[in-house]
Amino acid sequence: MPNSLVDLEGRRAAVQSQIARLGDMRSGSITETGGRCGNPNCHCHQSGDPGHGPYFRLTRKVKGKTVTETFSSPASLAKAQREVAECQRFRELGGQLLEVNEEICELRPVEETSPSAQEKKRPKRSKRKSRVK
Repeated sequence: MPNSLVDLEGRRAAVQSQIARLGDMRSGSITETGGRCGNPNCHCHQSGDPGHGPYFRLTRKVKGKTVTETFSSPASLAKAQREVAECQRFRELGGQLLEVNEEICELRPVEETSPSAQEKKRPKRSKRKSRVK
């Protein structure tokens, strides 16, 4: 059975409420990097050594440019992970909000309005061009 307009408006209000409760957010993705350096005498070149890292980076677009941020501590990484997760949640909720709004728009009846009495009495203006001297 299709949803009623009242049900859809309730769903929309619930999604809007969830959006209002979102915390700090930032876009981007966090990736793990590591590996071997260029110094042949380094421990990372010994057999069985896992190499350097892991290092975590946040990569995102700012004004069309790719920006990468490396985290200085586990606490800063955890903070960024929470913020990126919150941004992903915002995107999910935004999609839900758009979806329910589209359903509302399809169900909402068209309201035909007749011209008011004042609009009916309004004289029509001619479209003559003014003369430029």
